Amino acid sequence: MGKITIRAVVFFLAFALGAYALIQYGFMNAKDAGFVTIKLRKPDFALEPWVYVLYAHIVTAVLAIVIGPFQLFWKPVGLKGIRRHRLLGYLYVLSISISGLVSIYLSLYATGGWRAGLGFFTLDVLWMAATWISVKKIIADKNIRKHKEWMLRSYSLTFAAVTLRLLLPLLLLVYEGNFIPAYQTVAWLCWIPNLLVMEIIIRYRK
Repeated sequence: MGKITIRAVVFFLAFALGAYALIQYGFMNAKDAGFVTIKLRKPDFALEPWVYVLYAHIVTAVLAIVIGPFQLFWKPVGLKGIRRHRLLGYLYVLSISISGLVSIYLSLYATGGWRAGLGFFTLDVLWMAATWISVKKIIADKNIRKHKEWMLRSYSLTFAAVTLRLLLPLLLLVYEGNFIPAYQTVAWLCWIPNLLVMEIIIRYRK
């Protein structure tokens, strides 16, 4: 698969997720989302304020997902291009910082209990860490190559939102429609393979 094809697929999946989130949580009710309906079956589950934190996570995460390809695949050219790259970069980092923090709260109430919660919690911590290490590499160290490498790691973790939705239907088949074990598994599989593949790509590029 060529670079252009890979980039086209990443763009398509990123914007497809953005469109899905807009339809599901913008035009439809969050209560109708699959994993939310499962939560609502528990009599002790309080929809508020959890749902407002969920919306904060969705808005900022989707923003990071759609910004990422523009930052990774288009090299800034000229002063105007550099300014645009910096502006989108600031927005990307801010989005991940907010989304990562509120996601830690959400991981405490993850469907599937502590097994799923630990998977998402680990993802959130690594997600913010990779992003801010990338910021340090360019601002403090002035190391463009390391900045790019850590941003690639950051976006591989951002892309977990896409891989989760691709893998979950397959895992439901594996677990014969049993959502809880499928969700516990996808909480780890949505990001570990992404990070491993990206690490191989980074080392291959070197």
